[in-house]
Order: sequence, then structure tokens, then C-alpha cells
Amino acid sequence: MNIQDKRKEPQDIAQDLLPLLGGKDNIKKMTHCTTRLRFELQDECKVNKAAIDEMNGVHGTFSRMGLFQIILAPGVVNKIYRAIHETKPDPVSGTSNTEPPKVRMNPFIQFARTLSNIFVPIIPAIVASGLLMGLIGMIKVFQWAPQDSSLMKMLDIFSSAAFIILPILIGFSAAKEFGGNQFLGAVIGGILTHPALLNPSALGYKVPEYIEVIGIDIPLIGYQGTVIPILISVFIMSRLELRLRKMVPSSLDLFLIPFLIIIFIGFISLLIIGPISLFIGDIMTNTFEFVYKAGVIAGFLFGGLYSLIVITGLHHTLHAVEMELLANPEIGVNFLLPIWSMANIAQGGAGLAVFFKTRNERIKKIAIPSAFSAFFGIIEPVIFGINIKLVKPFIGAAIGGSFGGAYVVLTHVVANSFGLTGIPMIAIVAPLGISNLAHYLIGLGISVMTAFIATFILWGNEEAE
Repeated sequence: MNIQDKRKEPQDIAQDLLPLLGGKDNIKKMTHCTTRLRFELQDECKVNKAAIDEMNGVHGTFSRMGLFQIILAPGVVNKIYRAIHETKPDPVSGTSNTEPPKVRMNPFIQFARTLSNIFVPIIPAIVASGLLMGLIGMIKVFQWAPQDSSLMKMLDIFSSAAFIILPILIGFSAAKEFGGNQFLGAVIGGILTHPALLNPSALGYKVPEYIEVIGIDIPLIGYQGTVIPILISVFIMSRLELRLRKMVPSSLDLFLIPFLIIIFIGFISLLIIGPISLFIGDIMTNTFEFVYKAGVIAGFLFGGLYSLIVITGLHHTLHAVEMELLANPEIGVNFLLPIWSMANIAQGGAGLAVFFKTRNERIKKIAIPSAFSAFFGIIEPVIFGINIKLVKPFIGAAIGGSFGGAYVVLTHVVANSFGLTGIPMIAIVAPLGISNLAHYLIGLGISVMTAFIATFILWGNEEAE
């Protein structure tokens, strides 16, 4: 069986991959993101990791948070994912005569994994909206079309839709993760974004209506673009739903359970969870803003350490913070994403240095496409396929990210969305001014060049790979 054959179809790769994973019965659950196949396995000891690493197109494998993960190129992951599903259409129940050893995670890691599972499916919608916002900004800056034209009105509707219904998207995804009814989760998100509630972005020039509940005035403020209220509401909803299903007769559960859930969760979401969550969100964003105001030191540290966060998979948890920054009327911009972008692009610079430095043909073949994917915001191939394996390129990339991060903090570079880094991030940086764009591009150059030079110096003599 020649697994190095470039002409293999996804179905053939799936057939090769399954036995190396210990057979289809060893797979309990499978998910994927832009570059990774994630497997929850019955017994990870059955995996032939060395053989998988040698497969053509595989940029690396690793195990994190109880999941065995395979790094592939963007655009390939979803095809192989579908092919494996076609080969193995029914999920394994996870029951067997011998119970596999349980992976014990500390509460923080478990929390981070949960947030990651919730936000990863939503990212494509946010990325599309961010790119559309960037397109609108470019049209306005270069006056390609009148601002009151039909085209601009339609593009504005398209770009803002995902952010308006963000709690609905999060509600659906969170309910799936928490084990509740996904459509009820979406309804809870709809309650928090109802048109009768004032959009928080309008608080500067509009006064919300108030309702009196047990002598307390509650403002009718919506939660468009926020994260914390819907996460807490759906978590409580899911726990309540599981309890009710044990108590309510099956003949009545279709009618009674949704009714009770919407009534109860709707009330506590608007009257208790929402106001408390806004307070928590303000504390969280103000804390990051306080740290950010430390200036170049904050940028240097954040830019250098971000890649370590990516390795753990915890970087998806930062989307919640970025959403809260954008939803906060007093901030309204994302000042963290430019720092993350410097760290990502620096990984590409280090990968480029490896290409010119290495004599290993296999690494050289992987280095160029991996480095350029990092320039476009997809960093897993270059991190796991090259830099972290060789260690010193990873350190060189951290140095590049530190200097680039310090520069964008010093020059106050910000974005109007999240989900994009590297070159595509220009779309959400340019609308905030030519100076903002110019400093962002200079920061990218600093990150790439510093990472390239640092890797070249640190990796003086090629070591055994």
C-alpha cells in the first residue's frame, strides 16, 4: 500500500488512515476544524503514530485534552472527514467489554476545551462577516460606490447579520456541547437579541425602556454581539432540560418541557443572567484593557506567548474576550487580534527560514506551503509540522511575534472584527484608517523579518531531524 501517492483520493486516504487509528471501532467521536482532524478514541495506544506522520500531506500529529489530532492542509481536512464518515457512518457508542482509561483533565483545561468546541463551528460565519466589513471599508475609503447606494445597503446587511444573531449561533452550538436541545438554545439566543430590546451599540444616543419587577427597574437592553449571557443561559437550560426529562412523563415531554424551559430561562436570562453577565464582561474587558495599556511590554509578552496558547488549543477561548471587546460600547474595537496576528505571521517567517536552511528534502517540501499558509492565518501546519519539532524555529517565531506585538501595541493598531489574521486581516484593519493599516503592515514586516533572522541565527548548524 503506497500511502505516499499524491494522486490518492480522500476515500483512499480514509481507508489507509482507519487501520492506523486502530480500526473504525476504536473511534468514539470525530470532529474537525480548518486544519485538524480530532479523534476521541477508545484506546490511543492502538494508534500507529509513526505511520500516520509519514503519510503524504500529514503535517504532524499530537494529543491534547484527550483528543488525538492530525494536522492536514486547509481544504483537505473536510474532504477526508467526509470520506471517513462515509466509511464509518455510525458513531461508536463507546461501550465495550474493556473500559478504556479515562483522560483526567483539570477544570481549566475542560472549560477551555468546551469553549473551543462551541466557537470553532461559528468561526466561518464570523470570518465571512469580517471580510465583508473590510470590503465595505475599502469601498468607502476609495469611494468605489456611493455610500447610500443599493449595493452598500445590501453589503451592510450581509456583513452585520452574523453579529446581530451571534447569540443565536452561540446558543445553538452551546446547546449541542452541553447536551441540550439545540433549537431551544437558539430560541434563548433569539430572546436575548429580540428587536424589542435596545441594541447595546445604540446606548450612546438612545435611552432604553424600563420594566418594573418586584420593585426593581430592569432596562430592556439586548445582548447582540455578546457571549457570556448566552453561554450561562444555555448551560442552565441544558441542565434544567436533563432534569425535566427525568421527571416529566414521556407522553407530555414534547409539550411541557419546551414550554417550561422557555418561560423559566427567558425570565432569568433577561432579569438576572443578562445584567450580571454584562457586569462580568465589563470586568473582563477592562482587565485586558488595563493590561494592554502597559504598552510595548504587554505587546511583547502577548506576541511571544500566543503560539504556546495555540499549541494547547486554548486560543479559541480568546474569541469570547474579543467578542466582548467589540460589544463593549466604550471600547468597540479589537486590540488583541493584531497581536495574535503578529505571532501567527512570525511562525511563517520562521518556517521560511527553515526552507532556506534545511537540507532535508521532506522538510523543505513541507516548509514553503506551511509558511505561506501561516501568512494567510492558518498556522497549525507550520507549527506542528516544522517549528515545534525543530524547537529553535519555534523560539525564533516567538521572538518575531514579540517584536511585532510590541510594535502594533505601540502604534495602537486595532481591528473591527475577529477571526482573521495575517494578510486577510487587512480587510478588518483598513476600514479604521490608512494609518492603522500602514502600522499593521509594518508590524507584519517586523514579525516576519525578526523571526526569519532569529531562526537563521539560532539554527546555526542543522541538527538531526
